Amino acid sequence: MLTLQQKLDKYGNPGDPDNLMVITLPFPMKLAWNPSQVVTKIQVHKLIAQPLLNVLNDILNHYGLKEIQRLRIDMYGGAYNFRPKRGLEKQYAAALKAKQYMKAYEMLSNHSWATAIDLDPEKNSLKATSKTATFAKPEYKPMIDAFYRHGFIGLGPEKNYDWMHWEIAK
Repeated sequence: MLTLQQKLDKYGNPGDPDNLMVITLPFPMKLAWNPSQVVTKIQVHKLIAQPLLNVLNDILNHYGLKEIQRLRIDMYGGAYNFRPKRGLEKQYAAALKAKQYMKAYEMLSNHSWATAIDLDPEKNSLKATSKTATFAKPEYKPMIDAFYRHGFIGLGPEKNYDWMHWEIAK
């Protein structure tokens, strides 16, 4: 995982619109919080656009659309979202109020840089472990391998929580 300084050096300031771009997904995804709504485009950091497309294309090539849908890999939980990490909202607000901007940046989610994506948060929640997350099951290993092959890491495989979350690691 990248340090704050590495993120700033490589990806710039979080939320900088000059660093964001919209990509067309290789397969449609459903919004996790509203599965009747389908998305075909998402906003990500321009430097992760191609690696993320490579991941998603590898997943499509391996599983095919019907299997992606059956496995719920198409449940989109979000990418770009300028916000603090879960549970740090009050500390983040206090750091901003005190004008301690670097301290506040330390508390930002990688989603603030648009360098992360969440998939199927319902079945792979923040508190999910390898015993409860569906992405920990053997049938998801090719998906996990695709993320790692293209420079992403998952908090689930790395830390055994938040199995929905995939972030760029290079």
